[in-house]
Amino acid sequence: MNLLRALLGGNAALALTAALCWGGGDFAGGMSVKRAGGTLQAALRTVLLSHSASLAALLLAISLRHDALPARVPLLWGLSAGLLGGTSVLCFYICLARGAMGASAAISGLLAAAIPSLVSSVLEGAPAPLHLVGFVIAAGAIWLIASGPKQAPTPSGTLLLSIAAGLGFGLYFVALRMAGSAGVLWPLALSRSVSISVCLAGMVWSITRSQAATAVAEPAANWLTRSAVQWALATALLDTAGNLFYIAAARAGRLDVAAVLASLYPASTILLAGWLLHERPGRQQALGMALAAVAVVLITIEMHPA
Repeated sequence: MNLLRALLGGNAALALTAALCWGGGDFAGGMSVKRAGGTLQAALRTVLLSHSASLAALLLAISLRHDALPARVPLLWGLSAGLLGGTSVLCFYICLARGAMGASAAISGLLAAAIPSLVSSVLEGAPAPLHLVGFVIAAGAIWLIASGPKQAPTPSGTLLLSIAAGLGFGLYFVALRMAGSAGVLWPLALSRSVSISVCLAGMVWSITRSQAATAVAEPAANWLTRSAVQWALATALLDTAGNLFYIAAARAGRLDVAAVLASLYPASTILLAGWLLHERPGRQQALGMALAAVAVVLITIEMHPA
């Protein structure tokens, strides 16, 4: 009963809900990119559409709630989150376009969990012993789930981009937490506005580079189809919900607990792929999901001792 209360209460439950939403958003985003042609430009178009839809919904909610513009410091943190998030997404999708999905996802996932944990140790003190063990097991789970089957060695340039993406995602988590004093809507709206600008710049760069290399513009047929738009809008809904739950989790308790549990989102992506696309997880990924369950218990059980 104590364990059940631990799992259902506090920032752990919010963080796990964020992980479920983010994993669903990644699945929907992958489907949108696939329907739009599977290229880097298709990925950037999906991000632009989903982030734009998210920003419109957030601004509508802010208008209906009559939320005031946040003070200067939370405002700057929100803008920083957008810059970090948009740049990280751009780096990550470049890695994916180069065919380094497993390594990129594993490296970025580990760093996205590790950086907030380090910041939390400085700001909130060292974690409880069981938390620390859970964090280590969760790191192994993230690596096993995200890396997938063995691939060819990752080029050094792509590896550096993966590290940059992971650093950016980790700092994005921290920036959202710092901006959380302004509530949950304004920080995310500010973040989305900047990330849209970053992705637009990446889109222009990608198109210019492609045209310079081929002297031929991308065919119109490769732009967003109806199916791609539907999946992109689903991405906007799930990703926005995940961000809101994450901000709430980071405000409700320790940052490291929120970040590590939320970083388990690849598990829900794999489960959705198995359910909807009948893709069976490999042994490595199944082991990772089992370790993730152990990590969740260790991280949460200490929060509500008997």
